[in-house]
Parts: sequence; structure tokens; C-alpha cells
Amino acid sequence: MSIKRLLPITILLGGIVMTSCVSNKKYVALETQHRDLNALYQKGQTDLVESRATVKSLEDQLAYERKNNTMLKEAYAKLQATLDNSIQQNSQGNVNISKLVDEINSSNKYIQHLVNTKNKSDSLNMVLTNNLTRSLSREELKDVDVQVLKGVVYISLSDNMLYKSGSYEISPKADEILGKVAKIIQDYKDYDVLVEGNTDTDPISKPNIRNNWDLSALRASSVVQALEKIYGVDPKRLTAGGRGEFNPVADNNSAAGKMKNRRTQIIITPKLDQFMDLIDKAPEQSSIN
Repeated sequence: MSIKRLLPITILLGGIVMTSCVSNKKYVALETQHRDLNALYQKGQTDLVESRATVKSLEDQLAYERKNNTMLKEAYAKLQATLDNSIQQNSQGNVNISKLVDEINSSNKYIQHLVNTKNKSDSLNMVLTNNLTRSLSREELKDVDVQVLKGVVYISLSDNMLYKSGSYEISPKADEILGKVAKIIQDYKDYDVLVEGNTDTDPISKPNIRNNWDLSALRASSVVQALEKIYGVDPKRLTAGGRGEFNPVADNNSAAGKMKNRRTQIIITPKLDQFMDLIDKAPEQSSIN
């Protein structure tokens, strides 16, 4: 075949190959773009779920504050009714209006004081929770139940996360969860830490363990020693105690209730001067109208 005849065929084949390469590049680019868009969509879905949870929490808080506001308005209305009644009686010379007004003003000041105290207490609890959990990621917080009540931090851990079944020995899988708790404790090195063991009502039958008092105390002691020896928590900050079966949070008549009662609580308590510092740091909140 002559060169003149081969030349068009060669050009045609070259064009097909080039077209194939260009299409393949476009496909790869589109596939990459699709993965990026899908990742962005998944992130958007996650952010949406979190936003909805935040909105629900804010709605609950708003409902709670509205309820308080209603109660205060009712108290004020009663005081106003008392004043009106007293004014009416005063026309008959039975009431000293000036004294009554002073008493009502004093009552109003006391009500406002209670409102301000509650707002500051709520703010303090929020500050403590945020400060003491800031060293944990969102995923880590799923394994650690942290609550603040009257300025005291309670970290609750179930027994199956920490101990071998029916024992006070720390299980190998407890290392990860205790490491997370140690992050919180070490973040505030001057706070006192009480480790408190709790059991259900089922009697224990193990050598050298007489009853649930012994089991709860031994479990608390195991956690304290792990925090000291493995995670370097100062032992002077630590206290171990057992409450046996006598501090339940659920009914012991069901398996689910017993599971909740078999727990170890780690209680973190600021000293008085640190507590007052946190109060000063609590954000100001406007009084209820």
C-alpha cells in the first residue's frame, strides 16, 4: 500500500486516540468533582443534624425561662392585689400604706435577687461544663457522661466499661475511657477528685469480698490507683469511696435499672477560691422581664 493511502488512516487513528484520552480526563475530573460534592453534602447533613439539636436545646431553655417568667408575673400580680386591697382598707384607716409599700418593694427586690442568683448559677454550670470538657472531642464525649450540679462536676462510667465481670480489677478496655477522664482531670490540676463506687442490690459472692460495700470501695480504689500510676494524677488530689447499693439512680427491680446503678462516679470539685473565680467568669444574663 502506498504512503499516500496510509497517511489518512494514520491521521484518523491518531484522532480517535486523542479523543479517547480527552474523554477519559473529563471522566476522571467529573468523578473527582462528584466525590468532593458528595463529601460536602455529607458534611452539610451532619451540620444540619447538629444545628437541629442546638435549636431544640435553645427551645427547651426558652420554654423553661418563659415558665419562670410566668411564675414571677403571678407573684407580682399577687403582691399588686395585696397592695390594692390594702389601699382599699386604708380608706377605713386599717393599714399603714407607707409601711406596706416598703414591704412590697422589699419583696420585689428579693424576687429579683432570686432570679439573678439562678441565672448566675445556670451560667456557672455552663462555664464548668465547657471548661472541663474542652479537652475532649465530640466522639470522646459519647463515652463519658458529664453533668454539672450546683458547681460540682459528675462523670459517670458504667461498670462494664471499667471492670472485669463481677470483679474490681480494671479491664484492658478501660484504658481508653480512663485516658479520656484523665484529660479532664489534668486540665484542672488544682481540683479535688472523688472516685465513688456504686453497685446494684444483687449480693456478691467472691473470695475476700464480703458484700457490695467492699466491692464498691475496691472498684473506686482500682480507678484511683490507675489514675495515679498510669495517668500521673497527683494522689493528694484523689479520694476513693464506696457507697455500695445505697445510692441508686434507678429501680433495682429491672435489669436495665440494675445496669444504671452499677457505675463509678468521678466527682470533680473546685476549691472555694477557684469556685468564686468561675462565678466571676460566668457570662452576665439579662434579668427576666
